[in-house]
Amino acid sequence: MAKTLLVSPSYFIFFIFLIFSSTTTPIFGEEYSYVKSVNSKKMKMLKEKVSHFKLYWQDVVSGSNATSVTVIEAVNNSSPYFGMVNIIDNSLTVGPNMSSKTVGKAQGLYASTGQEDASLLMVMNFAFTDGKYNGSTFTVLGRNNVNAEVREMPIIGGSGLFRFARGYALASTYSFYDNGDATIEYNCYVIHY
Repeated sequence: MAKTLLVSPSYFIFFIFLIFSSTTTPIFGEEYSYVKSVNSKKMKMLKEKVSHFKLYWQDVVSGSNATSVTVIEAVNNSSPYFGMVNIIDNSLTVGPNMSSKTVGKAQGLYASTGQEDASLLMVMNFAFTDGKYNGSTFTVLGRNNVNAEVREMPIIGGSGLFRFARGYALASTYSFYDNGDATIEYNCYVIHY
């Protein structure tokens, strides 16, 4: 007849702990199989450069060909339009006129975030469609105090020729029309490789 071995639950738990603790566990600072350091020279990232882009952002809110559409209305018809959100697909042109050459699009959104002042949260990609920058983008994300003469917003990243981009954008109102359309001059200083 077989004898039964009695083991207390605490010994059983300790035995299971020993089995699992003997497997390989990562130590702080150890690289995992899905992460490896990359030599930046292999990525041809030899030298950073700064590029200055002077562009005109064409915000068209009127008419049947609007490029800026309100998707959330302002809360309680507040004076600075608090809570309003617009989705944009605005042209980026080389000159202030709508007939100027288009070199890209500003795609994203802006939201009215000021309860007492006219300030916007800007979230947009400057997506280029012309020349050597065709297919490349950089991202502007920040506060836009509309009443200030010059507004500064950070550039936080990019794609294509703007991978690892950083910098800042200076926006100033070139023209604002009674129908709500506006042309904004953007001077963007982008550090990229």
